[in-house]
Amino acid sequence: MDKNNGAIYDARKLGKPKMIILGIQHMFAMFGATILVPIITGLDISTTLLMAGLGTLLFHCITKFKVPAFLGSSFAFLGGYAAIKALAPDDPNSMLPYACLGVACAGLVYFILAAIIKAVGIEKVMRFFPPVVTGPIIIAIGLGLAPSAVSNCTTNWLLAFVALAGIVIFNIWGKGMAKIIPIILGLLISYGVGLVLYFISQANPDLIQNVPWLFSGGADANGVYQPIFDFTSVNTICDNIAKGNIFGSEGLIGIPIHWEQTVFGGIDYSNTALIASSIIAIVPIAFATMMEHIGDICAISSTTGNNYIQDPGLHRTLTGDGLATTVASLFGGPANTTYGENTGVLALTKVYDPRVIRIAAFFAVGVSFFPIVSAIIGSIPSCIIGGISFVLYGMISAIGVRNVVENKVDFTKSRNLIVAAVILVCALGLSSNTVSFAIGSATITLSPLAVASIAGIVLNAIFPGKDYKFNTANALCNFVGKFFPAWQKNYRPGNQKKVRCHNRQIHKQTILKGGIRKSNQAEYLVKGYRLFDKVRYQGREYFIFGRRKSGFFDIRTLSGEKVNKGSISVKKLTFADTRKNYLIERRTV
Repeated sequence: MDKNNGAIYDARKLGKPKMIILGIQHMFAMFGATILVPIITGLDISTTLLMAGLGTLLFHCITKFKVPAFLGSSFAFLGGYAAIKALAPDDPNSMLPYACLGVACAGLVYFILAAIIKAVGIEKVMRFFPPVVTGPIIIAIGLGLAPSAVSNCTTNWLLAFVALAGIVIFNIWGKGMAKIIPIILGLLISYGVGLVLYFISQANPDLIQNVPWLFSGGADANGVYQPIFDFTSVNTICDNIAKGNIFGSEGLIGIPIHWEQTVFGGIDYSNTALIASSIIAIVPIAFATMMEHIGDICAISSTTGNNYIQDPGLHRTLTGDGLATTVASLFGGPANTTYGENTGVLALTKVYDPRVIRIAAFFAVGVSFFPIVSAIIGSIPSCIIGGISFVLYGMISAIGVRNVVENKVDFTKSRNLIVAAVILVCALGLSSNTVSFAIGSATITLSPLAVASIAGIVLNAIFPGKDYKFNTANALCNFVGKFFPAWQKNYRPGNQKKVRCHNRQIHKQTILKGGIRKSNQAEYLVKGYRLFDKVRYQGREYFIFGRRKSGFFDIRTLSGEKVNKGSISVKKLTFADTRKNYLIERRTV
């Protein structure tokens, strides 16, 4: 146990069986959202699970095994995948390797930003990406994806509604683990309802054509309604296993990487125009995902009580995330990102040991080698995916709105209004091939989102009257806490007070009998706490102004306000932050 209200930083004391269970819990927390990305995009599910696990392990290596973060599939690049697939409407999946190449290059942008942050500091870099730019970009990402969610729902609105209702119910009224994994629970419930309808329709096939809104999963190109499920792949693999086929892509155990779907085997490198268009279309999305990354790292820092922005450093976490994204994309997987779902599991269990996260990563890698798992997941009907996407795509836009509102972007100023308006109109109004230009023999096409991102950054940089300043005092509460900010409760910087971290008077002036001079220094730790440590009590932040060996502390605000007339037991306190030269008090608004 640790001082942070019974938190566990070393899970080995729990024993291996409990560590394994906790690891499996983390895997299921990320499972629902992670597998949804390949289902939507057409990427391979087994490859996705493999790269999520390997990406997490790479991230832990880069961050000195200190950060308890899991890396799963990023939703931010869905618009980029869709834009590239639209270039070949007859065979959209053939464009996926080109999209993966663009995502791999986007991952390299992380390295550039990490190097710049290491060289000049985070403040100078982040001033180019204020909320007036990042907020509308995030809004546009969600709104741009909304039509695909509605299109999928139209195949069977009933199942879509069941999936949607399940997510909402568990997310709002769920308790414990149910609240952490509403997506996968909504998926399982709608999948079960779909199976019941499927078996009824198999017993009476006429129902598919006569009552399509209930028993159909949509019509084919000829207008003939099809069953809700297509278990062809599942049946094939089961038959192969029954015949004794153990190894192979359609046996019990298979290699989760398919050469023709990778950047190395699925791209015609003589088509320089298509390659250039793919890279230019997707790379700008990295600016939004980097903001997501910073927000998640801040959330994890606040949850665990450790400042990972400083140690191992934001440059290391960015490098780890970028490397994981690049490697995953090169081998045909989606982009990786730190997962807020797993941060929720950390807060629920109070087990902050990164070893547990690595156990989850090993499980994800292991599952990827069983094709039957991927086949079952791939059988999920598009209507269920649509119901889930209905929430997720809306949440993406809502996060953008929240980013703008919580950072108090002043839209009474014309410059802010123009920047946001240009971003939204460019992202939502331009077609996929509106902005094209030739470089030599190659024709380069910019996606609407790429045009919007570039336009927003440039306009914000050249327009006068910038009213947002990024600094270390408000970095953790005003700017980066917009993606799954479990720690951020509308905190704003308040008072500041400078304190001396060392008492220069080593001994008291009064000399005792025998010439002994009594020490004037308090004990370094009392019940695990130092003087001026920040703590939480009854939902508010205070600082320790006095300590007793018995475990009762004098806690106050920086203005001197005491909680009550007496002292507070250490058992009622939650550790928030270690004392620094400057104490910063945050106030709720």
